[in-house]
Amino acid sequence: MNDSQGSITDREWRVIREEVRPGPMQMALDEVAGETAAAGGPRTVRVYSWEPSCLSLGYGQDPETVDWDYCDREGIDVTRRQTGGGGIYHDRRGDVAYSIAAPKAELPGDLIDCYHLLCEPILDAIRAVGVDVDFVDDDVPVIWHPACYLRALHPAHDMVAAGRKVAGNAQYRRRDAVVQHGSLTYSVDAETHLGVFDGHDVTPEAFRERVVGIDELVDASREEFVGALTESLSGFVDAAEGSWTDAELDRAREKVDEKYRADDWVRRRPGSRSD
Repeated sequence: MNDSQGSITDREWRVIREEVRPGPMQMALDEVAGETAAAGGPRTVRVYSWEPSCLSLGYGQDPETVDWDYCDREGIDVTRRQTGGGGIYHDRRGDVAYSIAAPKAELPGDLIDCYHLLCEPILDAIRAVGVDVDFVDDDVPVIWHPACYLRALHPAHDMVAAGRKVAGNAQYRRRDAVVQHGSLTYSVDAETHLGVFDGHDVTPEAFRERVVGIDELVDASREEFVGALTESLSGFVDAAEGSWTDAELDRAREKVDEKYRADDWVRRRPGSRSD
């Protein structure tokens, strides 16, 4: 931590319990949470879900890797994250998402140190339901680069259980804020996760050899896991119960229209620049 940082619990934090919203709105709210924290408002920890199902593309991902016809036919949204990496399929049951937003000056400046600090409550939550989980420590090669869960695993932010990936985490920094968000796999739907992508020959069996769901490892309901994650995040920063302000929701809706549902953002080509 920076010398001026002090304890992370010395700051004003709010926890926003699981909300179910479309993916473009969830990405907009992550960005708004960062803006609020940078402007001196409360820092935010939250848990959220995606409905309808959604493919979130990495910041620099080529839109040609998406099977747009499949997504349209199956009613699956497509948006683009501020964070890098490959695409992730999110649905209401199998995926549990979280985010943490705080001023950059209050967190470690070293990227790995920051990851390891903010991932503490994520590891604790997964362990709380009985799963033996940790950061990957062995080199795990890429299977298919455009899909986040099939990329080479990185010890800074990829978590494994029973030798398979169970969670991925990513960060972005802008306007003096850090936003970390992550996808935790409660249940694997390999067929749909692969179906949203075009240009690969990965089988569902190969996907399941790389990715594991919490429901395969322990007898814990999704509701129990969501509760454990929420309490772990809240306890980590001593957060008070919170909610979005009307102004934040209005700002997020603007971002949805201007960015997270706009073709200029979602379908932009690699190498193009955009906020």
